[in-house]
Amino acid sequence: MARALAHRRKPAKAAARAAATTREHAPAHALHLPELDRLIHERIRLGIVSALATNASLSFNDLKRILKTTDGNLSVHARKLEEAEYISCLKYFEARVPRTEYRLTAAGRRALSQYLNQMEEWIRVTREDK
Repeated sequence: MARALAHRRKPAKAAARAAATTREHAPAHALHLPELDRLIHERIRLGIVSALATNASLSFNDLKRILKTTDGNLSVHARKLEEAEYISCLKYFEARVPRTEYRLTAAGRRALSQYLNQMEEWIRVTREDK
């Protein structure tokens, strides 16, 4: 039993040493990079808010075509953005055909602007390293 416990402690000590070494060698500016908005950073969600930022509104089928994705994938990602109140969704019927239309909200526009600023900072820092 003592041997098993001693064996378990060694990896923890090794991991602690590795973490300390990594921190010592990390560039100072890496600690100052802005945190990216994980909600927008995902490819499909970034595509949705970007497409809506350049259009007053887009239908579900328009977004699906632009992003080259499936109904299910688009639905899941649009729902996450709706829950965060980054986009609004309007469902209606047009000649008995159901339609879904999306718009970027003011909060979504602010979040996208902040995300783009964060990405620009990452790019600036990356280019400074050259």
